[in-house]
Amino acid sequence: MSDLHFADDKTASRFTLHRGDDLVSVLDYRDDGRTIALTRAFTIPTYRGHGYAAIVTERAVDAIEAAGQREVIPVCWYVGEWFDAHPERAGILHRRPAS
Repeated sequence: MSDLHFADDKTASRFTLHRGDDLVSVLDYRDDGRTIALTRAFTIPTYRGHGYAAIVTERAVDAIEAAGQREVIPVCWYVGEWFDAHPERAGILHRRPAS
């Protein structure tokens, strides 16, 4: 899938994935300076079933890890399931302090 383009649209607080000129998937987030809450993964209906949500999620996690100093809160159910399927990436997850 070499024709895919991933970007972080900071003004819209969303990661985007385009195939050529077409937007295929987005991952919305909230960044509070310490954590990034991944709030909604969405694939344009005509592009569903091709794994684009997984690609935008993986590339977003890669970008967050590369930038450093942020932990991820998987608010979106899809992102939570993605982390369940990729336990090797759990080191970036935000851990709540024990009460």
